[in-house]
Amino acid sequence: MPATPHTPTTSTSNLSPSDYLRRILNAKVYEVAKETDLDIAHTLSAKLNNTVLLKREDQQPVFSFKLRGAYNKMANLSRAQLKRGVICASAGNHAQGVALSARKLGTKALIVMPTTTPQVKIDAVRGLGGDVVLHGESFTDAYNHAVELEQKKGLTFVHPFDDPDVIAGQGTVAMEMLRQHTGPLDAVFVAIGGGGLIAGVANYIKAVRPDVKVIGVQMNDSDAMVQSVKAGKRVALADVGLFSDGTAVKLVGAETFRVSKELVDDYITVDTDAVCAAIKDIFTDTRSIVEPAGALSVAAITQYVAKHKVKGRTFAAILCGANMNFDRLRFVAERAGVGEESEALFAVSLPEERGSFKRFVQLIGDLPGGPHNVTEFNYRMNDAQRANVFVGLSTKKGESPQLAKHFKRGGFEALDLTHDELAKQHVRHMIGGPNPQGGDERLLRFIFPERPGALLKFLSMMQPNWNISLFHYRNQGADYGRILVGMQVPKADNKAFKTFLTTLNYPSVDETDNPVFRLFLKPQ
Repeated sequence: MPATPHTPTTSTSNLSPSDYLRRILNAKVYEVAKETDLDIAHTLSAKLNNTVLLKREDQQPVFSFKLRGAYNKMANLSRAQLKRGVICASAGNHAQGVALSARKLGTKALIVMPTTTPQVKIDAVRGLGGDVVLHGESFTDAYNHAVELEQKKGLTFVHPFDDPDVIAGQGTVAMEMLRQHTGPLDAVFVAIGGGGLIAGVANYIKAVRPDVKVIGVQMNDSDAMVQSVKAGKRVALADVGLFSDGTAVKLVGAETFRVSKELVDDYITVDTDAVCAAIKDIFTDTRSIVEPAGALSVAAITQYVAKHKVKGRTFAAILCGANMNFDRLRFVAERAGVGEESEALFAVSLPEERGSFKRFVQLIGDLPGGPHNVTEFNYRMNDAQRANVFVGLSTKKGESPQLAKHFKRGGFEALDLTHDELAKQHVRHMIGGPNPQGGDERLLRFIFPERPGALLKFLSMMQPNWNISLFHYRNQGADYGRILVGMQVPKADNKAFKTFLTTLNYPSVDETDNPVFRLFLKPQ
């Protein structure tokens, strides 16, 4: 679950890479964690013309590296602390790591989880011996309750990332990598949430192999570390994207920020489509399905190679977790094609005249670069003069602009929608023509929390004279829902509408001026 600015952090230390090296070498992780494989991704390596190594933290007993840091922290507690027990607030990988570590060390672990946590994760923690307390609807609610229980019961809080012992435990990943691969290594790519993993990896690598670059990777909508490094101080994000829930952290740790600022060589941000494509690439080579956070590093390598045009290099990616929600695979599969640019999407205008449909189909058959399979084709008559068609085509990387130009040369206006979020998330599923009664209509994309009462809250806060003219929702198996809403709001209510959005506090994007809306859903 995403951390918040309220998450407790330790004060920064004066520990050097040499100090962390000693801690990593003496880390007590292997009583419960295992040394994971470092595999060559043969198919991906051939595709990128570079050697790609995959550090398989998906092989851990809890399918995540988090076990290393949690156990090392807890194994270094005093007997008195262990006797009293430990506590954490989490609904993800950290919770399972703490629960398993507690079972191994013979202590009790109290895990505070939001009431909205999927039952499969609650069952996993209980199956590992953790005592689960469900409280509140969000991580913040759960954390605040955990703080109360920590004081009340005299328990020890096990932080998910901002603790030197946790950082040292995570650093054993790098120790294994450099022992497993003694040949040339140009860079290691590491996903960043709170920063515990990259802090441990960077400390070890810079102490042992300073020539190897350490490159941090974040989602473009959850880039707290990137923004913090640029600003020279920790920056708390107002909102984070939740697709990669394992890295959706609003505020990085104080110690992890200090280490990253000093030791990390570069940072890359990736988007949802790139991560979906990376999940597919990893599956092709390993037949394993990692969670979005586990694929960030591979997405970054693909992006890095494309940008710098390098060949013959050796890169390592840490597959940091594989706790994937099965229901989310539908979304991943749908977006993977666009992410690896094997599918392009277009809006094409056809004149309503005899033979135009046939001419367009023929034009698709004559596209440059050989045959292109039609992956999607949605059509509805718009008016007596023109029809707008939503078309998906199989493509090669970077080919969509060329295909759009080909359509225009053939006499058909075409809009490239390959990178348009509104088109990919909603419009492709709801082509149905404009609303002739759509006066004063505004179109907005919202992210709703997947919990009871979220929609009721939205409707209750609307003014009675505002009409909902469009509503599209599609569950993707995530902890949030992507909602498209059309609302008829008079211009005189602009101020009240802004207040409504601010008070509602659901992340939103105004799509009223998006050309896709004009073509398919808005009256001309």
